[in-house]
Amino acid sequence: MCGRYQRRSDKQKIAEAFHLGNVDGLALELAPDYNVAPQTMQPVVIWDEAYGTRTLHMMFWKFLPPFVTDSKNYKLATINAQSEKLMESSVWQDSFLKRRCLIPADNFIEWRRIDAKTKLPYAFAMKDDQPFALGGVWRHWRSPDRKTEMDTFAIITVEPNELLVEKTGHDRMPLILERKDYQRWLEPGSPERPPVDLLRPFDSAKMKAWRLDRRVNNVKNNDPLLSEPVTDEESGQLGMF
Repeated sequence: MCGRYQRRSDKQKIAEAFHLGNVDGLALELAPDYNVAPQTMQPVVIWDEAYGTRTLHMMFWKFLPPFVTDSKNYKLATINAQSEKLMESSVWQDSFLKRRCLIPADNFIEWRRIDAKTKLPYAFAMKDDQPFALGGVWRHWRSPDRKTEMDTFAIITVEPNELLVEKTGHDRMPLILERKDYQRWLEPGSPERPPVDLLRPFDSAKMKAWRLDRRVNNVKNNDPLLSEPVTDEESGQLGMF
């Protein structure tokens, strides 16, 4: 599962990292978000077929299939899409074939469970500290009364790499795409040849991880210190943990 990430990059840095071109006229002001949580509006990169370019859109982080009548009362967990189900489930298949996206991130967060009451957060990022792309799927949702509509997305999860297992013991991690694969991922391509070969764990050798303060566990906290590494003592934990 991927239920939290951090985005320090502003609009200009995202434009440079994802080759969006000139974004001076883009009506988005992106303040850093140190505690990105589900069911919030977040910047997402998609391919604009009409203009032949990558564009940035604000989307709701919870994928809403067309049969959903009320976004607030839809209870299924669709912030993530398991890679193994993308071609099997009618919820995901159409979007995987036609509407793939990139979610700009500077790190993502997973937790190591110590006991029933204690979860220790870890951040995972690139060794070069550059922003990277989480792979996702998206679709436009409209309420039956047509009064509410928005673009929605889910982050795809795959099997974990060695670093994630070592730090958290988790059995899933978010899909991270190599820069060389961005264009292939974004363009629909042939429905007979979807990019299933890209649904794999990211190389641990290119990543780093560190402990975060447990304040990040509360989505109400959102400040730069949430990105800083902490020791057990600073986080109020005993050294044995």
